[in-house]
Amino acid sequence: MSDTTTAALDRLARAVTTAHPGSRPLNGPDRAALAPLLISPNDLRTQLQAHLDGDAGRVRVTGTLDRRLLLLERSQGGWVVADLSGAAHASRHWPSWTTEHVSLETPDSWLSHAELTESAVTRLARPDLHLMALYHPEYFPLPRFPLGISDVARAARGTLMGTVTLSDMQLGVTLEDLLKQIATGTPDIVGISATFGQHDLMLQLLDTAFSLPEPPLVVAGGSLTARNEPLLLERYPDLLVARGGGEATVEGVLAHWHGDIARQEIPGIGYTGAARGGGMTLGRRRTAKPTARDTSSDILPELDLLPATLARHGVAQLETSRGCTNTCSFCPRGHKGLWAGGAPDLLPGILDEIRRVFDRHPGISRTLYLVDEEIIGAGTDAVSRVLDIGRTLHEAGFAWESSCRIDQTVRTDQDETWHVERARMWRTLVDLGLRRMLFGVESGVDSILTRFNKETGAEQNALAIRTLSALGVPTRYTYITFDPLMSLEELKATHAYQGRTDLLLRPQPGLDARDIVRGVRDEDWVAKHTTGRPLHTGISYMLVSMECLIGAAYTRQATAAGLTGQAEPLMGRVACRYQDWRIGVASSWAQRWVDRHFALDYTLKSLEKVLDGAPRQAVRGARVVLKDAAYQVLGDLIHAIEQHDLQQPGQESALAARIEAALEQRAEMLRHRMTSTVDEVKGRLTGQHALTLAREHGRWTSATSWELINAGESCA
Repeated sequence: MSDTTTAALDRLARAVTTAHPGSRPLNGPDRAALAPLLISPNDLRTQLQAHLDGDAGRVRVTGTLDRRLLLLERSQGGWVVADLSGAAHASRHWPSWTTEHVSLETPDSWLSHAELTESAVTRLARPDLHLMALYHPEYFPLPRFPLGISDVARAARGTLMGTVTLSDMQLGVTLEDLLKQIATGTPDIVGISATFGQHDLMLQLLDTAFSLPEPPLVVAGGSLTARNEPLLLERYPDLLVARGGGEATVEGVLAHWHGDIARQEIPGIGYTGAARGGGMTLGRRRTAKPTARDTSSDILPELDLLPATLARHGVAQLETSRGCTNTCSFCPRGHKGLWAGGAPDLLPGILDEIRRVFDRHPGISRTLYLVDEEIIGAGTDAVSRVLDIGRTLHEAGFAWESSCRIDQTVRTDQDETWHVERARMWRTLVDLGLRRMLFGVESGVDSILTRFNKETGAEQNALAIRTLSALGVPTRYTYITFDPLMSLEELKATHAYQGRTDLLLRPQPGLDARDIVRGVRDEDWVAKHTTGRPLHTGISYMLVSMECLIGAAYTRQATAAGLTGQAEPLMGRVACRYQDWRIGVASSWAQRWVDRHFALDYTLKSLEKVLDGAPRQAVRGARVVLKDAAYQVLGDLIHAIEQHDLQQPGQESALAARIEAALEQRAEMLRHRMTSTVDEVKGRLTGQHALTLAREHGRWTSATSWELINAGESCA
């Protein structure tokens, strides 16, 4: 047990003794049972009530993980209030509602007697907020820590109003369980987080909630929900749609539930109708102005669900910034071109708490996945900031991975001094535990990059890939292979770029950063140091097709070209045909290839995230087998396209049959190669990891159809 945990339990025991001098002391097994519950206020409250036999008065546990607040009602009247962090009550940012309702006797201490109004006692317990994260286990076999609802839970608990229950379908909770929570658990507020591919699950929850005689207040958020807002509000007039990150919104929703603010004052909300609290007339929509709350400074999660995530061999996620520095045309998000870093002083504390959870799971790689879209960001302090983050993670004992733009390595508007500084930055980050960085290359064709508004060029991307590999930076690259506006010449250029063997270079650990910056621009130097491996072996997911997401600038380009059709809510996109009908057929079959192999590839990717050493390298090698096959499929697709004339449409069925035959041959060859590969990999794995791979490989081997995972649309 860590010193911090011991100190928190000491304070908790003293608070109990202060409030109830005659109660059974908290020691031995009682303390041991409470230790892991410090991260879960609901469980801690339940355990304390059981310890006190339910006769000693009411118990409230609230506040965020770093400032957990315990309130115990005394039998002789009044309350005892304890800040389990040990910080003085006066140092807390108390919500405005507490001013007239909570009176502390000794605010300069962490422990104080207090007087609470009945209104305060009610607010500490109500509303009962249930946050739900959705999931299709058949597509994503291994879980990831649900950062979205965990961030929102922290914001809710920071208001000191109500209780928060978190449920995630990744962690064994079924859709039936969630439906039961809504129908019989009578929560006051239901918050649903849905992302792409989960529209069907969300509709079932919403149908159940709004069919109740007295429906709860329902808020839906997540990247998919924002795309489908008009369709959702038409079907569910009383629904609230969170359009942003969710923290300020949930604070406003809790205040609105208590009648403190009108609905139109809730930040970042889209809604229709006037059923709750007056407001807009049916058919009109608005978004309230955001409050002054700086959501970028505190973007940390509560950790209620981290133990269950790791118990299921899942992945721990965190973020240190929000937003992106660029405005890519295919991205529909509102924070495009807006970036803000989180408060660095909060990071060490949350890492301490995460480390304590990892201590109970020694078999899982101590790697954190920072889901920042752009971890480095902009500004004169960008380099020093990311180095500080790396150093903090390293000192806490974690390796880490994240994402950033490729122009954080090479820029056409910067001199050699800038490039040398960045090269040294990357080397230092690797020394500080950087295990891999994801770069959004997206294309190696200038005309496509312009269409995507990437503000990078093909040669710039090539120099960056060379630089990173020569520096020994472990990388992953995203690459969009197909897009509806592309020509056959662009597709061929894409195939050629993905096959280039002059980009992935051997690491040069003994070479000065300046020499590497110069060397990658010298073709003779490059030829001397190339690995000979094609770029596609470093691409995270092969054969990706552009999706016309609702609200994206690219979608408007496709609409202007007359290519778009109906909305497809399941994925938050609109249907789109291809300007070159042959590429459209090829893209459709490429997606079938991806979907047929997705669950196995995702399993390998997830195992790679929780393993270290030789087992991890073996899993990575297995993924390369899939990448090689996908690259060969791309060549097959181009060859099939060339057998048909662009100016003679109506041959879609003939082209599809030709492609299907080619893919069947590739799938058979891949089946034999992957079977031997998986047998080798399983020899490197143990326990649940080996069982998971064997199970998913068995499912993959038995697949014979070319079905699309997200073909079905529930209300297109």
